[in-house]
Amino acid sequence: MSSPCDKSAAVAAAMAALDEGRTPERSVFREAVRALLTTLADRAPGRSVEVRVPPYGAVQCVPGPRHTRGTPPNTVEMDPQTWLALATGRLDWTQAVTEGRVRASGSRADLSPYLPLELE
Repeated sequence: MSSPCDKSAAVAAAMAALDEGRTPERSVFREAVRALLTTLADRAPGRSVEVRVPPYGAVQCVPGPRHTRGTPPNTVEMDPQTWLALATGRLDWTQAVTEGRVRASGSRADLSPYLPLELE
């Protein structure tokens, strides 16, 4: 099991690679995405929104009515680079949605109140 320090290191390593114009190693990218998704779920507990960052992970979060079957009415999906940029505060939610980097649907799909995140 990884510690919060390991998770912070994965996020830092992934961001450093992206800053240098490189794609992070798959395992580092996966760990960074999942660490930040877990942090989002901890910060916004609930099951009314599904946040998807294929191919690395998805979480249900945000308080409200719980969704149990089929495609959730409130979904957010983006690529891993966009997720890391949003979660670390390098990209603004409104800008990401306007530019089409985030696909959000449903009345609860605005994650801006919960971003950026900090790993504990």
